[in-house]
Formats: sequence, C-alpha cells, structure tokens
Amino acid sequence: AVPGFFNLKMAWNDGINFGLFSSENSSRKVILIMISALICLGIFFWAARQRSHFLFFCASAIIGGAVGNVLDRILYGAVVDFLNFTCCGIQNPYSFNVADIAIFIGALGIIFFPGSSSKSKEFAP
Repeated sequence: AVPGFFNLKMAWNDGINFGLFSSENSSRKVILIMISALICLGIFFWAARQRSHFLFFCASAIIGGAVGNVLDRILYGAVVDFLNFTCCGIQNPYSFNVADIAIFIGALGIIFFPGSSSKSKEFAP
C-alpha cells in the first residue's frame, strides 16, 4: 500500500461495473455469465476477421479479463476486487482487479489504435 494513492481494499462485486445490477439472485448471475460468454465469442470472431496481431492481442486481453471475472463469479458468486487508487485527497470508494486492468487496456488498444495492424502477415486463430 502507498498511503494517499494505493490501497489493497477487499470488495465483492456481485453486479457489473461499480456494482450496478447487484443482486443475490442466482438467475441474474447466470445471465451475467451468459452475456459475458457471448460478448467474448463476438470479440474473438471480430478480432480473427481483422487479421491484425495487435487487435487480436487486445481482444485476447479483453477475453482473458472477462473469463477471469466469470471464473470468480462461478467459484465465489461474485467478482473479487482488491485494488483501490485514490488521488488528491479524494477517497475512491471503488476497487477493481487485475482482470479489469486487462479489459481496460485491451479496450483502449482497440479504440485508440484500430489501424495498428500487420495485414501483411495473415494468420488463422
């Protein structure tokens, strides 16, 4: 921990981002898992059609993070969040995990570098 900047703060998130749609309802958890699986499949097939190693790497980061969060949801009933950053005296009430970092970095790569491709080298995943 780095006082005033970084804390390890355990949190259980049984909803989606920032605890939205939080519920103890098991059918809602199954729905969240199914939605995550469908999104991962969609991202995989989209990235495979792009023929870009960079975009496939970014998609893999998103899929890996999502699968990590799904595994938490299956094993523990909620996603385990434990990283908490604060700044400038403002206390951040939310925590996140390494899987969230992978999803965020993968999404940033796809959004800000969509033309970063190596189209000369085709590959079939």
